[in-house]
Amino acid sequence: MRELHDLNVGIAVEAAELARTRRRAGVAIAASKSSLVDIVTEADREVERLVVERIRAARPDDGILGEEGTSIVGTSGLTWVIDPIDGTVNYLYDIPAYAVSLAVVEGEPDPATWRPLSASVINAATGERFEATRGGGATLDGRPIRVADAVPAATALVGTGFGYDAGRRQRQAAIVQQLIGSVRDIRRIGAAALDLAGVAAGRLNAYFEVGLQPWDFAAGALIVEESGGAIRGWGDAPAGSGFLLAAHPAVADELLELLAPMPVDEV
Repeated sequence: MRELHDLNVGIAVEAAELARTRRRAGVAIAASKSSLVDIVTEADREVERLVVERIRAARPDDGILGEEGTSIVGTSGLTWVIDPIDGTVNYLYDIPAYAVSLAVVEGEPDPATWRPLSASVINAATGERFEATRGGGATLDGRPIRVADAVPAATALVGTGFGYDAGRRQRQAAIVQQLIGSVRDIRRIGAAALDLAGVAAGRLNAYFEVGLQPWDFAAGALIVEESGGAIRGWGDAPAGSGFLLAAHPAVADELLELLAPMPVDEV
């Protein structure tokens, strides 16, 4: 595990440095994906290529699932889940909240069944390094981190995010409008991996979102769990694209009660 995790962090740090270097040189939009505002930059693709090359050189039998299209079926039982630049719109506008997110999971590349083993989330703009290993705790720049102590929902700072589809964003905003009067405030940082890392470090009391992809939360979810937090889905469903909530377990329970009457499952 130690060797695997060290490799994970080393690759993520190198990838973050490449992303930061390319940002200084200027950003070139390569394409739009699901909508005009859902962009991919040349740097996203270059960073993913670097990560894939490093993994293939060190562990050729592992599988790889990458946001920018890399899909390799492995034979080792392990899969690397890659988000080369989480927070691409922040990256485009030079807002210093974009990250390289790398997780190694055991089992099929399906969040409903996989078992995360190693996680790293590197804020490429600031260099902050969030890490976790299963059973080994979570750290920020080498120092142990814990989720914030439980507080009533009324004093909870809650993070969220919005999808790229205009209709979905409107529905998500309607949920936030109903919730905001029951919590301390809402934050929208624009990078799910950093939102999750923020919960783990006590910077947010909770974070929830609908529509995340596996690479958005694979690393961050393990970091939350290893910092004492809970990752919850909607109803009986596991956390995933349909819904994901991260918080101290007691805070998660109260927020789910607040959200229960809202049409979250229709977002």
